[in-house]
Amino acid sequence: MIEYIKGKLIEITPTDMVIECNGIGYKILISLQTYEASNGKDELIIYIHHYLREDEELYYGFATKDEREMFRLLIGVSGVGAATARMMLSSLSTEEIRNAILSEDINKIKSIKGIGVKSAQRLVLELKDKVVKGEGTDTPALFQKASNPAVEEATTALVMLGFSKPNVNKAVAAVLKEKPSATLEEIIKLGLKHL
Repeated sequence: MIEYIKGKLIEITPTDMVIECNGIGYKILISLQTYEASNGKDELIIYIHHYLREDEELYYGFATKDEREMFRLLIGVSGVGAATARMMLSSLSTEEIRNAILSEDINKIKSIKGIGVKSAQRLVLELKDKVVKGEGTDTPALFQKASNPAVEEATTALVMLGFSKPNVNKAVAAVLKEKPSATLEEIIKLGLKHL
């Protein structure tokens, strides 16, 4: 599986780009978020989602891992294909989609071209719990940004209590989203509620 492509930006439009890497030009489908983050750069790293079907093979590219994780979460919903997920990420930022799902803002979601009321309701129904648990985010990036030593201590404490490391990471990520300046005790107490 391809994680990312690092290379020279040859051409870019609001819907796709060509990156040359070791003499090979890769055509990559992108969202407007990625276009805005990449336009004007010579060299860049694009995180890839490899889309493979019997009749086609496509690369979807994202400027951040966070955007790619949201894309993967969206295409996991029945009735939401890759093209619709890309349209959603072009219409709203990753954070706006996350907030719309958490607040059950059906009107905001259905304002996206190609999303009707039923699709918006299905997105909220299927993704709300996952978004609360921290899925669809790049959790390692969240911990790199946090210079809070309490995060590591709380994670270790929760693992020692018998919870699995991936579940603990998701719970701690959810706590930090709700309360970024949480103390060690608060991270552990609130983390236990998410586990």
